[in-house]
Amino acid sequence: MSPTTIQLEKAPTHISGVDEILHGGLPRGRMIVLKGGPGAGKTIFGMEFLYRGALAGEPGIFVGLEETAAQLRENAATLGWDLSALEENGQLFLLEGSLSPDTILSGDFSLKGLLAAIAGKSKEMNAQRLVLDALDVLLRLIDAPHRVRSEMHALNHWITEAGITTLMTIRPQAYERALAYEAFFDSMADCVIELDARVRDQITTRRFRVVKYRGSAFGHNEYPYIISPAGIQIVPITSVELRHAPPGERMTTGIEELDAVMGGGYRRATCILIAGPPGTGKTIMTSTFVDAACQRGEKVLYISFEESVAALTGNLLSAGLDLAPHIEAGRLSFIASFPEAEGSEEHLMHFLNELNAFDPQHVVVDAISACERIAGMQAAFEYLMRLLNICKERGSTVILTNQLGIAEESSGISGNGISSMVDTVILLSYLSRPDRTDRMLHVLKSRGSGHSNLKREYMITDEGIQIMGVSQG
Repeated sequence: MSPTTIQLEKAPTHISGVDEILHGGLPRGRMIVLKGGPGAGKTIFGMEFLYRGALAGEPGIFVGLEETAAQLRENAATLGWDLSALEENGQLFLLEGSLSPDTILSGDFSLKGLLAAIAGKSKEMNAQRLVLDALDVLLRLIDAPHRVRSEMHALNHWITEAGITTLMTIRPQAYERALAYEAFFDSMADCVIELDARVRDQITTRRFRVVKYRGSAFGHNEYPYIISPAGIQIVPITSVELRHAPPGERMTTGIEELDAVMGGGYRRATCILIAGPPGTGKTIMTSTFVDAACQRGEKVLYISFEESVAALTGNLLSAGLDLAPHIEAGRLSFIASFPEAEGSEEHLMHFLNELNAFDPQHVVVDAISACERIAGMQAAFEYLMRLLNICKERGSTVILTNQLGIAEESSGISGNGISSMVDTVILLSYLSRPDRTDRMLHVLKSRGSGHSNLKREYMITDEGIQIMGVSQG
């Protein structure tokens, strides 16, 4: 007889993206350690774990060892969380656990009194969740290492007996005594999570990582996260299974001649890359599609990294494209921002929030060549891969533009290592002749679709892009 597999019972955090990484949530009734330096968001994470748990019907207690209850309420209010309402309903309790100066000077204290207070309140409100915020503040005041170990053993025993899902936040310190009890925490806890805030190229990025999780599978990578106006947000890529929607029906590119070259137009739910040097009309070709889609009553979300909305829409008027009516009608929405303004995770979360609110059929990113300015090539890759994965799972069409050098070859045309996610590549280029310079269009690939592989001349006119015959040069 084969042994029966027992599934570990879990407490969902209800924090955006976290439960996906944790394969369902934190271990119920056990100890979890959350480590991170200043500004990593440990207190916010702990409070959100309690706040969202309380909203889901699981009462909780927050023990603050650095901040007063009034400060916690004020800080939570900036995120739109009304802690007072939950306190009044008996779903949340804020316990101030900071010590008086006299107690600190004497060094004569233990966790017994604090645990007794927690136990009494827990029984009264049937608490199922507990957060001990900045517990290391207390433990650093104990001089004898054996007393630290004794207090930690007592705490672990109490948690086991109480059966409360307990999240403890600690701030690692770079000196020997602190590292000793931190290592003890790591071995004693059933789940250890690290929050890391780092600065690279003058841009702050944050990363979430599960160090260990007894009895459960979990996502092993580092995952970018942000502290948004609504709390912690993570967009993980944790699944080994590709869940992309299949290519859909054809739709017009907005240019009749290009439809013929493409075998009837673009396929829905695919990724189209339009690449070329400056002045080849990438934005015009993309906006022609946007205009056609909006005229069909479909929505388009346009991410612009290089031009403001006013500048972009104004310049397009010279090519006979007026996008203003689509903006006014609510069919076209823009996200226009400098790449350097924030980290890749903030850019991604802003996109995701707008995507969910606007619910477009199509997404434009103009231009992906600017993404490297966010925080380097790796940040650009992470941003674009997550964006494309989200869009493909939703079945949204994505059009990317990429600015190439004048003499740049077609190899590595995406410039960001995302070629595997691109279904169609249209290369725009220049052809120098003795008496003039012509613009040329070439469809390099169109996955799962018939298309012409011949180079064609095209012109940018007052009425948009006009594709000519097959090039003879």
